[in-house]
Amino acid sequence: MKEISVKELKSWRDDQRDYQLIDVREDIEYEVSNIGGTHIPLGRIMQEIDKLDRDKPVIIQCRSGKRSAQAISLLEQREGFENLYNLKGGILAWKDEIDPDLTVY
Repeated sequence: MKEISVKELKSWRDDQRDYQLIDVREDIEYEVSNIGGTHIPLGRIMQEIDKLDRDKPVIIQCRSGKRSAQAISLLEQREGFENLYNLKGGILAWKDEIDPDLTVY
């Protein structure tokens, strides 16, 4: 599984690189804090697959990286996606390494 670190993601943002960020956490988690991704909870990922871009890198993130890894496995195995990256450490890593003031549920 391909991964991207939070520092790499921040660099992509700073460079205005073309990518898509998908947040697979639950509603309450997303409402408390998010880092700008499109919200598609893990349980709805297959129903909302049409929201995922196949033509640019898609970074999947959750709280720690576990649910995003599940989403990536599912999408790669069932739908043949090849452009997915797991955000290593999830939003917790973002808080630790990029934005210590971020509140995480």
